[in-house]
Amino acid sequence: MSGPQLFTPFKVGKLDLANRIVIAPMCQYSAVDGCMTDWHLIHLGHLALSGAALMMLEAAAVTPEGRITYGDVGLYDDASEAAIARTLESVRRWSDMPIGIQLSHAGRKASCEVPWKGGGQIAPGADKGWQTEAPSPAAFLPDDTPPTALDREGLARLRDAFAAAATRAARLGIDAIQLHAAHGYLLHQFLSPLANHRDDDYGGSLENRMRFPLEVYDAVRAAFPADRPVTMRVSGTDWVEGGWDGEQTVAFAKALEARGCAAIHVSSGGLSPDQQIPVGPSYQVPLARQVKQAVGIPVVAVGLITDYEQAEAIIGTGDADLVALARTLLYDPRWPWHAAAHLGGHVKAPNQYLRSQPRQYKDLFQA
Repeated sequence: MSGPQLFTPFKVGKLDLANRIVIAPMCQYSAVDGCMTDWHLIHLGHLALSGAALMMLEAAAVTPEGRITYGDVGLYDDASEAAIARTLESVRRWSDMPIGIQLSHAGRKASCEVPWKGGGQIAPGADKGWQTEAPSPAAFLPDDTPPTALDREGLARLRDAFAAAATRAARLGIDAIQLHAAHGYLLHQFLSPLANHRDDDYGGSLENRMRFPLEVYDAVRAAFPADRPVTMRVSGTDWVEGGWDGEQTVAFAKALEARGCAAIHVSSGGLSPDQQIPVGPSYQVPLARQVKQAVGIPVVAVGLITDYEQAEAIIGTGDADLVALARTLLYDPRWPWHAAAHLGGHVKAPNQYLRSQPRQYKDLFQA
């Protein structure tokens, strides 16, 4: 009898992964002026010992104005780059887990309070607030300050900012980049007709709405070493009639595949407050399956994947090539260990923890 599919090796581009479990990017809202703090060292240190195959760092804004909140991590200047370098130096001393980073710009959903203080948008001119920018001057919520519509110069500036962040990521020795085109942030705002009301080459038709995200992908791909993968996170649907949907996601995925994109991570929602999401276990897996059936590059599923058999079934049935876990790993940073024990797989554990292996799970830990 073959072993569990969840614990079989896999490759994303030229990046070797020990199993099919990815640590999804998770904002911590704990940076200072875009710089990682000791909290990030504690948080990422936990996750780097989890036995997962790949750890994606939280969304790193490519400009200060691209941060969701004033507590977001950035990768836009020497100080923010140096803060990530310090964190990674410590993490890598004790873990050889590959590390990727998500590059992002929040667009009209920027300039917000941290979630545990309400998360509402902070007005320009107020303490810790700033003017947002987006494809069109349409606010996310009725009481939000409308964003400034990006002109051609603004598009070029942000495209260059993504490329510059990719260059910094390369200097940091980052193993993979994920571009954030999901959850209602800037690149998703260009894709969705609910947020993109432009009448130029960057709005209207699907081809035009995809133009800027694809230009950003091309710029990042050119700036990042060719032997390291660049991937994209998408929202498979807005969950709103007339918005971004699965058919458009497939078209976008095919365009990315043609450009050499190494993988597609399929999430959903976040673009409109009118969304009606049928939340439940694996509720986004059908969106991943739809993309998986249309492209030949790896597809990552995410969203309320909490059970070991559930994750194994997603991989075993071919719905996706990898599963990404977020809140599940915050609750249980040793989830991959427990999944391996349950399914009969193996994980890598630090030498300091080898004696914790339960007797009934012989050979759970492998060097």
